Amino acid sequence: MMRARAAIAVGRTRDGRPTMIDEVRAIVARHAEVVAEFAVDAPHDPRVGFDRLVSVGGDGTLIAQCRRLAGTGVPVVGVNNGRLGFLAEFDLASLEVHAPSIFGPSPLVRHRMLLEVRVVARDGSLSASHVAMNDAVVTAGPPYHMIELRLGLNGEDGPVIDGDGCIVSTPVGSTAYNASAGGPVVHPDTEVLIVTPEAAHSLAFRPVVVPSHTDVRLDLMRANPGTSLLCDGIPVESLKVGDTVVVSRHHHMARLIANPDCSYLNTLSQKLRWAAPPDYRG
Repeated sequence: MMRARAAIAVGRTRDGRPTMIDEVRAIVARHAEVVAEFAVDAPHDPRVGFDRLVSVGGDGTLIAQCRRLAGTGVPVVGVNNGRLGFLAEFDLASLEVHAPSIFGPSPLVRHRMLLEVRVVARDGSLSASHVAMNDAVVTAGPPYHMIELRLGLNGEDGPVIDGDGCIVSTPVGSTAYNASAGGPVVHPDTEVLIVTPEAAHSLAFRPVVVPSHTDVRLDLMRANPGTSLLCDGIPVESLKVGDTVVVSRHHHMARLIANPDCSYLNTLSQKLRWAAPPDYRG
């Protein structure tokens, strides 16, 4: 049987934290042919083919590689060297234990939704298109006055959001910015979109969960000079009045190689302290 061909993507480090790249490289090399190694934001030679990508870093590194590989069918292995590691399920010990399966013919792969995010100009022309895994956010930007967005679903006009903007999230991204803004936590096996206003000037504007086949439209009715579109926390476009942001399900899925020893409920509890009880006095 032919050995798997693996590439390794290395994320940036914070606070002087050393990388685990030497240890990861040694583990991978015992089970696969390492054909490429590159920094997270560096281009790689598309002529070098591989059938596994090992992402060494935090969740941001893993998400960046999932966007990069959208549509290729190559699954990503997340080895956590960051602060949280919510999506990057492996550490050195578990990578060593599960390497025969990871680089074998039938690894455990979880499929996760991606977003297609389009910016449409006032004249109806497509001015930009992006891929996101966590979320797409229209945010007010400097000078941080309230903006106005008309929300639409599948071509039907909805309410106007007065506030700091709006988050459209995948289930994977529901535990990121969406949760911080008061949106619901949604199991990643669920195929839906979550629409959560940012600091809406209304006591009644609650987040809404819609089917994954929904086109979520955000029309810019009032904007600031710094109003922007963010995809997975990265500013990608400046927006102005008359622009429309359309967020829909991408036709490809991200493919993540899963750690069979991890469960979603345990990850929620251990990483995000979900359902942690009060700290009672003895």
